[in-house]
Amino acid sequence: MHNTIEKAEGKLGILTPGLGAVATTLIAGVEAVKKNLAQPVGSLTQMGNIRLGKRTENRNPKIKDFVPLADLNDIVFGGWDVYNDNVFEAALKAKVIEPMMLHAVKSELEAIKPMKAVFDRSYVSNLDGDHIKQAATKADLAQMVMDDIENFKEANDCSRMVLVWCGSTEIYLEPSAAHETIESFEEGLRNNNPAIAPSMIYAYAAIKLGVPFMNGAPNLTCDIPALIELAKQTNTPIGGKDFKTGQTLMKTILAPGLQARALGVKGWFSSNILGNRDGYVLDHPDNFKTKEVSKLSVLEDIFQPETNPELYGDIYHKVRINYYPPAGDNKESWDNIDIFGWMGYQMQIKVNFLCRDSILAAPLVLDLALFSDLAKRAGMSGIQEWLSFYFKSPQTAPGLHPEHDIFKQLIKLQNTLRHLMGEDLITHLGLEYYEDLTEVL
Repeated sequence: MHNTIEKAEGKLGILTPGLGAVATTLIAGVEAVKKNLAQPVGSLTQMGNIRLGKRTENRNPKIKDFVPLADLNDIVFGGWDVYNDNVFEAALKAKVIEPMMLHAVKSELEAIKPMKAVFDRSYVSNLDGDHIKQAATKADLAQMVMDDIENFKEANDCSRMVLVWCGSTEIYLEPSAAHETIESFEEGLRNNNPAIAPSMIYAYAAIKLGVPFMNGAPNLTCDIPALIELAKQTNTPIGGKDFKTGQTLMKTILAPGLQARALGVKGWFSSNILGNRDGYVLDHPDNFKTKEVSKLSVLEDIFQPETNPELYGDIYHKVRINYYPPAGDNKESWDNIDIFGWMGYQMQIKVNFLCRDSILAAPLVLDLALFSDLAKRAGMSGIQEWLSFYFKSPQTAPGLHPEHDIFKQLIKLQNTLRHLMGEDLITHLGLEYYEDLTEVL
């Protein structure tokens, strides 16, 4: 199949709705890597290896040397924000990266100025900004975003574009009639239907232009029938939702291990403190509900209590997020896990993770941008479930349970890359190494 992948020639434009802590950390990091001032740790596309063929062949190239990904030197960054700070100013305010490192890439960051954002405070009431597009209808706003994408592409001489949502968590929305068909959605845009959130306007604009769109927040965004259908029509890769960074990353590592050993779980209490803009937005109950639904679904899908009620039928799962300004971007999470083993004897696991939210999220944005661009060049359209590895609440085909086990997600991702490049898929069965021995016996 690899013959059908278009080469990664020319520049790749990566646009992020939201130029806050996550996006500025990504951009500053990539610029630092390009100057050999840092390593892209946490990025599978840059530092990950992939096994090819039998173990005895010892073929383990870097992923970036195996599949035709865009080179970091060919990336051009841009984005939208409700504040008009350039990326250097925004990164200084985010206080994620040390000032000395930021100053080393100051000129590159200062050159990136945000475009005016599509913003409606009724979806993120704890946020306010004045760098905002004004238009009579949401359809007009969508056209303005499309113009931004096209103008950016031309001005920066890009051959391809991708969008990755790095904006805030919007209020909780259930799928409704406006989301059912492309026609009903476009009518909703013209009529300013409140069921169409700002993130959906960005997603619609990108997908309409055939530009891959990845959703880094738990918002509904492109996880609706209308935009899934539009993605098929325009041959556009889409995916989401919600970057898997801190506490949920730990859950998708620990829970599969407990389930694999058939150990029971009675309760899992999760608490977080964070003080960045994300924490402030989530301090509002309507926005927290969106995040809570995303976080709660993980354990249920891994443990599947309906198929194993003896071990997981009575699990009590609670998630708390608390806004605490002194923490800044350094989120801290506590997990108390009540488990039981042989004959029902009880045990406990305690996890205290002091993580840096944007440091964990930035490489995910890079990988999603590069992999979605690869998918586009390979003719893969619609939901990219093989990228579930990066999301708390992976988007799947209707009626399909998402796979949350991070190890199974990695196998799916790597096998997709092998398939694209015409290599044998790896099952980890390993029987072929022992067939000669069996014949002798």
